[in-house]
Amino acid sequence: MSDNAPTFANFFALFELPITFEIETTKLSERLRQLQSQYHPDKLSGNESASLQQNSAVINHAYDILVNPDSCANYLLELSGQELNTDHSIADLDFLDDAMEMRMDLDDAESASDLATISKLKTNVDLRIDNQSQRFKQAYAEQDWPVAKDATQKLKFLVKLKKDMDIAVDNSQQQADDDDLYL
Repeated sequence: MSDNAPTFANFFALFELPITFEIETTKLSERLRQLQSQYHPDKLSGNESASLQQNSAVINHAYDILVNPDSCANYLLELSGQELNTDHSIADLDFLDDAMEMRMDLDDAESASDLATISKLKTNVDLRIDNQSQRFKQAYAEQDWPVAKDATQKLKFLVKLKKDMDIAVDNSQQQADDDDLYL
């Protein structure tokens, strides 16, 4: 198995993808299934199984990095020697004000189990993620590292907010399902 073992040092090489921000998710998913099948821990026993389990964990981690725009942008910065300093916060006050407003709107909608408002907020966040993704893509291509880092920080915030919105939807739906039990 080591004769044709993929390289685990570069996640793009592992998934046989070009080093770029825009990843074809279908190719990424197909390659994930191939690698999972090839390196599934149940294939062997003993020491080889432990090695396969470790490889499988790296494969899943690499997939998670590449499939999400915030972590993919961060990974590309790392590959370019432009590590994101997490000690620096976002300096764009307009973005922060807007983000705070979206967070409060989400909290209000979640407390009211208002799925329509949460859905509108998610659409808004998706547009902002697309906008920051385009900013990152252009800045990365031009090696404009300050803008690329700023876009990455904003992507991290927006992707986290979107995940929180997904949780809010799940919680609201669970609450509705629980309420149905008592009718």
